[in-house]
Amino acid sequence: MVKEFKKFISRGNVIDLAVGIVIGAAFTSVVKSLVDDIIMPPIGLLTGGVDFSELYVNLGSEHYPTLAAATAAGAPLIRYGVFLNNIISFLIVAFAVFLLVRAYNRILPPPPPPPPSTRPCPFCCEPVALSAVRCAHCTSDLGAVTV
Repeated sequence: MVKEFKKFISRGNVIDLAVGIVIGAAFTSVVKSLVDDIIMPPIGLLTGGVDFSELYVNLGSEHYPTLAAATAAGAPLIRYGVFLNNIISFLIVAFAVFLLVRAYNRILPPPPPPPPSTRPCPFCCEPVALSAVRCAHCTSDLGAVTV
């Protein structure tokens, strides 16, 4: 069993997954800082400092002036403002990750083109499979032709 575990853990996929998780955790803090420290302040300035987290629907019969008072009283609440904040935060993080991945993809060299799968027929110039011995378009014998 130890031998089998050693074989499993030394596979490339497991190591790649572990590295991906560690880098992902580090990347999360970078993206969170980008959102909290760079992107959110201008958005807060544009929206006039609106904080959606205080928005809620009280399901009880008693009225509370603030979310904190309703929470302290143990009232049944639907805190849709927190949900809206989380959606906005998610969209900002997703957009920031999109911009980072887009910039990274521009840095990468383009992939090499795939090898050709056809060649032109020497008689009619139509594309023919590399392994073809007869042209499907003009029925010429391609077996003796060297390209």
